[in-house]
Amino acid sequence: MLCYWGAQVREGFGLLQPDKVKHGKCGIRSMCPKSAVQDMSAGRSFVGFIRDGKVSVLSLRGEGRNYDGKLKQLQLKKNDRIRSIVCGGAGAVLLANGGRVLIMDKSTVCRPLKGLENRQVIQITCGDQHSMALTKDGQLFVWGENSHGQLGLKKEHPGSPSAQQVKSLCGIPLAQISAGGDHSFVLSLSGVVFGWGKNSAGQLGLGDTTDRHVPTVVNSLNRKKTVSISCGGEHTATLSKGGTVFTFGSGGFGQLGHNSFKDEHHPRVVAELWGSKVSQVTCGRRHTLVSVASSKLIYSFGCGMQGQLGNGEMIKQSVPFPVDLSNECDHEYMIEKLIAGENHSFALFFKELGNDSILNPSRGILTLDDRMIDRWVSGSDSWKVIKKDINKVFSSAASLSGSFLKTSCDEHYQTSEEHCGLDFDLVKTSFAKLSENERLISEVVKVHQTLLLSLNPNPAGAESLRLYLLLPELIRGLQQRQKTELTGALASKILDLSPDALKVLETYWSKLPDDWLKNLVDLFQKVSAMLIGRIAVENLNRDIAKHLQKCVGILQIVYQVCRSAHRDITKSDFIIHEVNGLLDVLQTINEDMNNRQFNLPGQIKALKKQQSYYDTILKNLISLPCIFNLEAKCSYMKNRVWQCCFPLILRRTALLEDCFCQLRMATQQHLGGNLLSVFYTEDMRRTAVNKKDFFLNVFKELCAPESQLLMYNDNNTLSWFPTKPSVEKEKYFLFGTLCGLAFNNNSVVNLPFPLALFKKLLNVKPSLEDLIEFSPVLGKSLRYILDYSDDVEEMNMNFTIAWNGTEVELDPAEPGKVVTNYNRTEFVDKYVDYILNKSVEEVFEEFKRGFFNSCDRCLVEIFEPEELRGVLVGNEEYDWDILKQNTTYEGLFYAEHPTIISFWEVFDKLTPNEKKAFLLFLTGFEKVPILGMSAVKMRVRPLFNSTQDHLPEALTCHALLGLPFYQSKKTLRAKVIEAINHKRGFWEE
Repeated sequence: MLCYWGAQVREGFGLLQPDKVKHGKCGIRSMCPKSAVQDMSAGRSFVGFIRDGKVSVLSLRGEGRNYDGKLKQLQLKKNDRIRSIVCGGAGAVLLANGGRVLIMDKSTVCRPLKGLENRQVIQITCGDQHSMALTKDGQLFVWGENSHGQLGLKKEHPGSPSAQQVKSLCGIPLAQISAGGDHSFVLSLSGVVFGWGKNSAGQLGLGDTTDRHVPTVVNSLNRKKTVSISCGGEHTATLSKGGTVFTFGSGGFGQLGHNSFKDEHHPRVVAELWGSKVSQVTCGRRHTLVSVASSKLIYSFGCGMQGQLGNGEMIKQSVPFPVDLSNECDHEYMIEKLIAGENHSFALFFKELGNDSILNPSRGILTLDDRMIDRWVSGSDSWKVIKKDINKVFSSAASLSGSFLKTSCDEHYQTSEEHCGLDFDLVKTSFAKLSENERLISEVVKVHQTLLLSLNPNPAGAESLRLYLLLPELIRGLQQRQKTELTGALASKILDLSPDALKVLETYWSKLPDDWLKNLVDLFQKVSAMLIGRIAVENLNRDIAKHLQKCVGILQIVYQVCRSAHRDITKSDFIIHEVNGLLDVLQTINEDMNNRQFNLPGQIKALKKQQSYYDTILKNLISLPCIFNLEAKCSYMKNRVWQCCFPLILRRTALLEDCFCQLRMATQQHLGGNLLSVFYTEDMRRTAVNKKDFFLNVFKELCAPESQLLMYNDNNTLSWFPTKPSVEKEKYFLFGTLCGLAFNNNSVVNLPFPLALFKKLLNVKPSLEDLIEFSPVLGKSLRYILDYSDDVEEMNMNFTIAWNGTEVELDPAEPGKVVTNYNRTEFVDKYVDYILNKSVEEVFEEFKRGFFNSCDRCLVEIFEPEELRGVLVGNEEYDWDILKQNTTYEGLFYAEHPTIISFWEVFDKLTPNEKKAFLLFLTGFEKVPILGMSAVKMRVRPLFNSTQDHLPEALTCHALLGLPFYQSKKTLRAKVIEAINHKRGFWEE
């Protein structure tokens, strides 16, 4: 049954004899044509009807000499059975059952639309001068005018008579499309709304009146569970799953239903319909219709000057009012579709039983689900059909993005930049089934490669990023060769994403289930390890090096995500031990370069080529340090190729003065990346000095309380920068420069700072734990404030604190602000931030500037804060047994030599402090290197031409101990104690 009301038209439209049309209240007419209307549409110029797959149109305006107001059946090809029609401003678009699109102009001539050949279209829509089509694989095509950006093809696009793809929406699983006068909307499966085009009345719902030329998310409709959208001439209406209606745009005729005639620039709930559980909403040019299925009610509002509101009055109505269909609709019929034109309104009714719904599921895009996979695995479909289905699903980013949505509790409607909306358990079980069938998975791989090429690096919405969560899980089930190729291609696409899109993907990664996140890391880690193995075999293969760089790049991003999100994935999960092999290869090549056996020009050229290849790979990888273990980082740092030496010529009696004088004149080019050489000058003679000896003495002088450079904590164990320095600021720059030189030269120094310093150098924010390390009493007091469990309003303190002899307001905007149970976290955060950041900002920045003036920032940043402290300061894990086990003997000495036996018996009885003094005597540093005592390779050799009066001697740069042949253990002990206490015996370089 068809009901209609509005402007005068030919009685019965030619579908039925005029006397068969029933007239009801308020000008509403109803009729039941013998051949049922399956679908219809009304535009500005035409109204079209589909009956038995055939189309008839009736002109609504008398234009031209041939106008006769008669219903005309369109001449179509025999096989073209039309299932849908939409009428626009000047013509109409038809959709045949096979997904073929035809367009009709004013002369009612139909022709195929160019640009959609071999495309299966499932939805069509028309505006005044533009149209849109949605294909089965989720691609949106547009054609027509682009005067206001209504095609979504960027501002400079002139419009097109043939269909053009809106590539910015590639990967968004679309559920519905709608075109207004000169604006366009699409709706995703998860209820995300995109609008573009003309926005003069706020019809895009974006809060302004600026036109948009590309699809733009209507953020205020996010998470509203939008299930339907309709566009009018200059207004828009949306319907949420619970039946709530939102309208926005032009309200001059009351078409928004807000009891006003004002425009609305943001979506606003139609309050009069609240709780009505609306099932349909449709917009005409200047009026709106809604239906409530449960009560069979239709409401109308807006322009009724031609009777199109169905209330019997020619007025503008700004609130929803029922359309009286009491005489036309009985219990056998249900409202199937509302159609609102320019000056007309229609309602299609079907009997409840046997209804072939116009809004049936076949109009949705193709998605992958568990039932489809079951059909493939069981072989219930032919292989030809299965291949076709696989090609359709896995070549479409939109189809995959719309698959496996978490429908329980409508959770996928919460999709946003924080929630991806996927059902991870369903994905896992489905892909596991798929991976068990080798024939299926092989076909998927073929299509998958095409899919990766089509991905948009700058997607319009977050839903398209689901694909980057699904594909790693699918790739995990592939064979090694396939896994490697596709993982490399996927890594490349992820790195090509725009910064905003990558940021959303990182958020999704941070919220992945633990097993999924570990699988993601495992996939890229294993593929990277395999590629490193291939580098060693397939020498000089630069393609492998590129793939490796990209896979490791993803690992580094995921590593940072895990750190910031505090996920339960350890650093060891990212480490690739095979990279140590690359370091060994490079070291071997460097050694061969210095070997005289390889002195032929051809050999040298080949070695240089290999050296450049491996050095480039390692330089690129070291910028992504998550795959390097500490040993590999230190090895890379130790084996750098030095550019040249930077000399320091100093007087022993004016060590700091001479040092600072020369550092002031040195440029970053002189200092950075260069090896330091130190000379002491006395009596016009210059003597080379072990740089470890230099750093030991210069830092001892710098960090001494008398230097007034630093402030110390209560027990004088750790230092920090003073809030009011007693020395000129330049000294902190020079202090930092020396620290950078020590780092560059692999020297362990006495730098008594808490971990906070090394965090700040690496741009990591210090925490309360860092303050506790420096000032345990204060830090634990602040921890007590945070953990205080009694529910009290005020805590008898305020935001005014005293630090380093200064009273400070932590919240200057509110002096004397009281600490309460509600702001105590803010108080503690500001306290920590003041001590470790704000109070020392100027001084620290000078230190930092000096530090990076003399060392390579990129090299520093490969270390974690704890590692950087260990590299510069060492640790206190004194395992003397390891020192003994790793000691080697030269000359006449061997492990069972009497002198050696006596030496170790003496050493074992030294006090802990004496053993530390011996380590300083032997190596030039007081603490153990970061790699532990195993990194100290002590060598012992006889000190020839020595007497019983000679002291042991040490060559610190090689941890080499020269030991005389002492006749007694007593003498040996006395001489060792004397040597380590007086620090004598350093050999000159």
